[in-house]
Amino acid sequence: MSVASPCIDVCRMDAQSGLCEGCLRTIDEIAGWAAAPDERKILILAAVAQRRARLDALPVGAARKEVS
Repeated sequence: MSVASPCIDVCRMDAQSGLCEGCLRTIDEIAGWAAAPDERKILILAAVAQRRARLDALPVGAARKEVS
């Protein structure tokens, strides 16, 4: 099984949250993606989904640092 990367080619790290503004991964998650086993990638995708859900629940204009 091959797990697809969540990268959407919006590669900018948010200084407050430490997350990529596009895929919501940490720099360590991004750097280790290619070498990570599928089990690790699935865990990262689950963390991304949780971050996205928290971000979606924030009021418009709220700081992204609350997401990490």
